[in-house]
Amino acid sequence: MGDSTVVYLASRSPRRRELLQQIGVSFDVIDVDIEEGRSQGEAADAYVARLALEKARAGRDALPGDRVLPVLGADTAVVAGDSVLGKPHDRDAADAMLALLSGRTHRVLTAVALVADGEAVRTSSSNVTFRTLTGSERAAYWATGEPADKAGGYAIQGLAAVFISRIEGSYSGVMGLPLYETAALLQASGINII
Repeated sequence: MGDSTVVYLASRSPRRRELLQQIGVSFDVIDVDIEEGRSQGEAADAYVARLALEKARAGRDALPGDRVLPVLGADTAVVAGDSVLGKPHDRDAADAMLALLSGRTHRVLTAVALVADGEAVRTSSSNVTFRTLTGSERAAYWATGEPADKAGGYAIQGLAAVFISRIEGSYSGVMGLPLYETAALLQASGINII
């Protein structure tokens, strides 16, 4: 752990690391692995909040006994109609996701949790509108490799930016770590951002 570290990040996501760096938060990464299945009838916002909290708790549990720093966890879900879209497991799944998002507005929910002496969770909700995508565009996008490990099968900060005609909400939340909510959690626990 670095001398200036103020928080642990329980995430494998390079995007979440970049976003924390963007706001000047010094952190160390803890690799966690939790079961990410959605419970029967679980609302999408409850689902992302539960997973963010489970990731932060798993990170806290992985720390050595002398742990003194808070742990951040986050989770993102893309919601189109009644469907909660996770990460596509293959080309066909990615194509189906992108076809579902094509020409429509969907919601992106990202929850961030902070576990220290207590626990707190905040959730960001954003609306993202895609232009209509052709089958060849969806196939070409899959071939780039970008959609393979992204909720909803796309990365707003990558090539998929050309598909997005409108966003209402938090750009950083759509990327995977809503900075407004993250800063509020950190500041409430005594970690000043600015």
